[in-house]
Amino acid sequence: MANRDLTPELAFAIGRAAVAALGGDGRPRLVIGRDTRASGLMLESAMAAGACSAGGDVIRVGMVPTPAVAFMTPDLGARVGAVISASHNPAADNGIKLFSRDGFKLPDEVEDEIERLVREGDGPRPEGGGVGRIVDAVEEPDRYLDHLVAAAEARLEGMRIVVDGANGAAFRLGPEALRRLGARVEAINADPDGTNINAGCGAAYPEVVAAAVTELGADAGVAFDGDADRAVFADADGVVVDGDQVLTACALSMQERGALAKDTLVVTVMSNLGLHLTLDAAEITVIETQVGDRYVLEEMRRSGASLGGEQSGHVIFLDQATTGDGLLTAVRFLSLAARRGVSVGELASAMRRFPQVLESVAVDDPAGAATSAPVAAAIGAAEAALGKRGRVLVRPSGTEPVVRVMVEAETEDEARSHAGTIAASVRQA
Repeated sequence: MANRDLTPELAFAIGRAAVAALGGDGRPRLVIGRDTRASGLMLESAMAAGACSAGGDVIRVGMVPTPAVAFMTPDLGARVGAVISASHNPAADNGIKLFSRDGFKLPDEVEDEIERLVREGDGPRPEGGGVGRIVDAVEEPDRYLDHLVAAAEARLEGMRIVVDGANGAAFRLGPEALRRLGARVEAINADPDGTNINAGCGAAYPEVVAAAVTELGADAGVAFDGDADRAVFADADGVVVDGDQVLTACALSMQERGALAKDTLVVTVMSNLGLHLTLDAAEITVIETQVGDRYVLEEMRRSGASLGGEQSGHVIFLDQATTGDGLLTAVRFLSLAARRGVSVGELASAMRRFPQVLESVAVDDPAGAATSAPVAAAIGAAEAALGKRGRVLVRPSGTEPVVRVMVEAETEDEARSHAGTIAASVRQA
């Protein structure tokens, strides 16, 4: 929580440590952006002061999406990029995400060095003219918007689109990017007050934008999360379109154009069975990673893939971005529909979404329970019954004392039945 766990003192120390670890020679630049949380300006000011105390110059770009900072860091010739945001978390939380000079997330060894510097308080402390300066560059996001517009496959004239900004970082830039492409935009949840970010809106509540689409008679809707690194859509009938459907449509299109590197898509173990079946039929290789966009990105860079992402709406177009970018995803997906002359619903229908049931079972020893004999037997029975028309995933959570049970099947009743049986075996174990 901001001002309890993430304090101004800690933000100051991280600013100093980031410059010390990544600054190199001369006067390194640090780009800082933030979302709309009330604590953001406080933490930004502290971090900027810390960076200046270590001899770094700070460029403050204001309230912008996380991927905008990833773009602007190399664009401005900065050594470090920092985003003060807690993404989809409640307004009381906050966090700091750092990018290296190439716009990618920091390697583990660099993060470890920054943690050491924070802990030990090391680093340069110049005096007089050696201290850093702070400048505001609120006009810089225009270059990011130009980058988004250039990524479009077609203009969006004639499309009426609802944009749910989650009262977060994309409340201005999200609608503006689509307007520049000619769309008629209806912005909702675009009035941040510092405390309403993600509050019953945005990508975590896609039913909100879906309802607005049908109420307004719009052609489509897109909902961003608080820092706009992911996007979820709704078609004209108010049906939610998730990340798996977006990835499937984009992968098929990129393959047709010869733009899908190695005919490969990287997803997580939570991706829907429908994605696998559709892309297998198209002879597109699907590589799975553990849950988390950082693992998707690591595998993309390792394997040479150009497209990857998560069901939750993180989509990484590695030919145009260094991280998941909800605004870029919106531009690419909506303009693909426009170029093909089809609706968003028709574009999403390339993938049949299998019913997916997820249960979380609280246990004292998640790893032990997930690998126990009773659970293995229950999994085996479910997999035998489902065959190739279903899927089972049981894994201990990495953040909570629970076991996640996920079952996909041709019908929701069948998926729910198998998930319930496996969850019961977890409790027994």
